[in-house]
This record gives sequence, C-alpha cells and structure tokens, in this order.
Amino acid sequence: MFDWFAFQTGATAFLIAFAAAIVFFSAFKFLYQLVTPYHERELIRQGNTAAAIALGGALIGYVLPLASALSQTVSLAEFAAWALLAGIIQIVAFIIVSRVLYKALASRIEAGETAAGIYLASISIGVGLLNAACMTA
Repeated sequence: MFDWFAFQTGATAFLIAFAAAIVFFSAFKFLYQLVTPYHERELIRQGNTAAAIALGGALIGYVLPLASALSQTVSLAEFAAWALLAGIIQIVAFIIVSRVLYKALASRIEAGETAAGIYLASISIGVGLLNAACMTA
C-alpha cells in the first residue's frame, strides 16, 4: 500500500536538496565565469564551440561531486560544506591549468580552438570524478 505520509516527507527532502543543489550549481557557474579571463556567455553566443565545451566540462566536473555529496551527506549543512569545497577545488584546478601549466589556453579558447576546449573540459571532468570519489561520509 502506498504510504502518502512517507512520500510527502521524502518529496519534501528531495525538493530541499534539489533546490540547494541548484543554488550551488548556479553560484559555481557564476563564480567560475568570473575567474575565467574570457567571457563564455559572449563567446558561446558567437558560436564558439571551444568555450561551450570548456564551460560544459567545468559544469559537469562540478556536478559530479555535487551529486556525490548529495548521496553521501546526512544534513543540508554537511552537503553545503562539501559543495563549497568541490567548487573551490574545481576553480583552483582551472587556475592551475590555465595560468600555470598552459598559459595559452585562454587565448586558444577565445580563438575557438576546439582542442583547447576539449582539453580543459577533460581536466575539469577528471578533477570532478576524483573529487566525487574522495567524498565519503
């Protein structure tokens, strides 16, 4: 028999967690775009595939540990702490790659070089996977 009360309790918890995840996702996207030396929004509107791939990879790279945090934590505060840490790690990874290891990366993405976008997306997703795997409750 369907337990309506249990469903309501679970659905409420789901909606709260989903809303919190959307807030963190949006904040990460905003902050990530502040850190990059190029303007993804404008580049993507102009049809720059490299910028779209790079941003998409960064977002996927962040969502992976975000999803892991959602499944591993028991409180909203704990989730928030892991989500914040995951975002910091993702942004630091971008800074290290783009400003220390591969200084021409930003100009190559601005120029629309797909290889540079794929490279950055791959690093972002890889860091996200490692980040997610390291999160244990």
